[in-house]
Amino acid sequence: MVIKVLGTGCAKCNELEKLVRALVAESGVAATVEKVSDIREIAKAGVFSTPALVVDGAIKSAGSLPSRKDILSWIT
Repeated sequence: MVIKVLGTGCAKCNELEKLVRALVAESGVAATVEKVSDIREIAKAGVFSTPALVVDGAIKSAGSLPSRKDILSWIT
């Protein structure tokens, strides 16, 4: 599984990355977590509002910080 956290470095973007990494570690899911901060790459992914979370190519969240419960449901 490939999980991408898209964001330019704002506080919520950094918080989402930290939360995703913690949940991946806690759940034991085999996943690669990538941080994408290049605005061109973010736009190419079809995201125009950050932070965003992309799981295996599917945009799961954009423009807000999703709940722990939602993130867990997407990665497990």
